[in-house]
Amino acid sequence: MDKDRVIIAGIIDGDEKILTCFYKENIRYIQGYILRNNGNSEDVEDVFQDALVVLYQKLRSGLLELRVPIKTYFYGICKNLWRNRLKKKKKLIINDEQYGFNERVGESLIADIENQEREHLYRKHFQKLSTENKKLLYLFFEGKSMKEISKITGYSEGYARKKKFEAKKKLLKMIEKDPMYSELKIIC
Repeated sequence: MDKDRVIIAGIIDGDEKILTCFYKENIRYIQGYILRNNGNSEDVEDVFQDALVVLYQKLRSGLLELRVPIKTYFYGICKNLWRNRLKKKKKLIINDEQYGFNERVGESLIADIENQEREHLYRKHFQKLSTENKKLLYLFFEGKSMKEISKITGYSEGYARKKKFEAKKKLLKMIEKDPMYSELKIIC
């Protein structure tokens, strides 16, 4: 994971040497997947660049907690971007054979990556909520009853319920407006 830390820092800082090295180490896996699934070399470059932008944004946000090697996570982003493009083109004929990919990304690993994406999306927008809304939702997600929440916040039970509903609604609205939500929605 030390190598991953260097790569992550290089991506965030825009280090040309690290970006070039990252490209050289990963392009063949992305190329193999896309070419086996109705793509061409131009598609490979486009997806690689788009995935690098997505990865950069996630790393810059500070909310991404990688539980897999950066290479595997990046491959998952590329795979999802390509699947989404194929679905949009109505050409979804995916060959999921992981030929040539050293770490053999299984479906469960891709599912983990997709869950990480959802969690990242949730956390990103949760942080944008007011302190009051965050507190209400946090208490609710902790499993506290409305009675307990009303005692902690000082609201009546009915008002606490109303405020919790409004906070959830606001959070969902922000999430649904995020372009990443559309991408994740297509995957599911």
